[in-house]
Amino acid sequence: MTDTIALTGIVATTPRHLVTSSGLAITSFRLACRQRRFDRVKNAWVDADTNWYTVSTFRQLAHNVERSVHKGEPVLVTGRLRIRDWENEDRAGTSVEVEADAVGHNLTWGTTALVRSIAPSAAEQREADPADGTAGEAVAAQAGPDAGQGEPDTGQGESETRSA
Repeated sequence: MTDTIALTGIVATTPRHLVTSSGLAITSFRLACRQRRFDRVKNAWVDADTNWYTVSTFRQLAHNVERSVHKGEPVLVTGRLRIRDWENEDRAGTSVEVEADAVGHNLTWGTTALVRSIAPSAAEQREADPADGTAGEAVAAQAGPDAGQGEPDTGQGESETRSA
């Protein structure tokens, strides 16, 4: 059984992005979720414990998170919760991980602007596969004869967000 979870918190680490040898994009970061409660004795909100999660994203979501999410930003994450016990020679512990289905900025704290990303089709990915030695030709063919000349890149096709 898989548990689905929705979290709000602060990105605690710079997101780490990598692409595996099979071409799978992965971006991960640590998320700090601080709990607050109302203390009736003090008649004020007080900070309680902080829960820590490792958030992992895959494929197009990983590319978008790499471009859009930065350390210190408030975000919302939904995904599948995984709790694993671990041990090494020195100590043992429990890791709490979330395999994210969606990640976005928490608009309670600022604004953001969405720029749609366009995922390449499977045929385009095969054409641009460096294993067959035609990567440069495929990319140049997709870009057209005037690629790289004249106007600067407008950033279309990339996911970019800005927090205010």
